[in-house]
Amino acid sequence: MTDSTPGQCDEGSATIAEENNAIEGFQRRIDERLTARNYTETARFGIRLALEEAIMNGFHHGNQKDPGKRVEVRWQISSDVATFHVIDQGEGFDPDAVPDPTLDENLEIPSGRGIMLIRTYMSQAFYHTPGNHLEMHYRKPVTK
Repeated sequence: MTDSTPGQCDEGSATIAEENNAIEGFQRRIDERLTARNYTETARFGIRLALEEAIMNGFHHGNQKDPGKRVEVRWQISSDVATFHVIDQGEGFDPDAVPDPTLDENLEIPSGRGIMLIRTYMSQAFYHTPGNHLEMHYRKPVTK
């Protein structure tokens, strides 16, 4: 994991192997960075959940569970926006082809729930073509 902290923005990247300890350690480091920039417990929970889903989807679906392949995560965390890029080594996919898990006819189909969670907890999430690069943004709510 590489880090740099220019000014008020924390930037870094990590290449993660599919090992629970590696993923958990990465999650803890990101949580520390979010805490340092005063993200709420609720925001940190949502971001961690979205990251875990994105990383696990990268390993399982993108990399087809190939233990020789990795998932790269790049981040930029400021006091108001956290941005994450999750990139697997797979061929990609069409996210629009994933069935909506909330429709009655898809309730028994196990796919699509991770993408739904990511889109629920993050302010913005989209895939870059060919579909092996997910970009996610969390923006702190504006308080008055």
